[in-house]
Amino acid sequence: MEITLIRHGRSLHTEQTPVTCKELHSWVVKYDEVSILEEKQYPSEAIKKATEANVLLTSDLKRAIDSASSLTSERPVESYSLLREVDLPIPSGNLFGVKLSPKTWLTLFRLLWFCGYSNNSESFSHAKERAKKAAHFLINEASKHESVTVVGHGFFNILVTKQLKNEGWISQTKQSSKHWSCTTYKKRA
Repeated sequence: MEITLIRHGRSLHTEQTPVTCKELHSWVVKYDEVSILEEKQYPSEAIKKATEANVLLTSDLKRAIDSASSLTSERPVESYSLLREVDLPIPSGNLFGVKLSPKTWLTLFRLLWFCGYSNNSESFSHAKERAKKAAHFLINEASKHESVTVVGHGFFNILVTKQLKNEGWISQTKQSSKHWSCTTYKKRA
């Protein structure tokens, strides 16, 4: 049995002009709505795993679905909200009109999220619980179908990886959060 986790391709939404915290909400909505950049060449290992897996799954976000289609357009894909990226706890206020690049804001809010700030979004503890459910779902799929490939998201894939390792799954390579990273886990004998 094997489970492969692939991170989606780079988003078409690359705008990094400084924005206020309030404007960041619109930036994130656009990031979630757009597709991915077309690559000249896709990683051969990701193509192989997406093509050869008995089941191909994605999160329900457009960048994951479109990434799976870029790797193999001839396969049916099943999409699940269970596999989507963890939202950030972006405050609704303007934080004194301070403008930062979206990347800086996202890093700041992810750090605050680790410290317990969730502002009506999924908390760190809830995200870990969802990752545990996702890992069990993937293990069940692998036990039924032998091989499962998931095109998902960098941070959530890392949370799922931790749960897979807790369940005795191992990989020869380290899970990465780089776009198109591809890591395969097998059940330890």
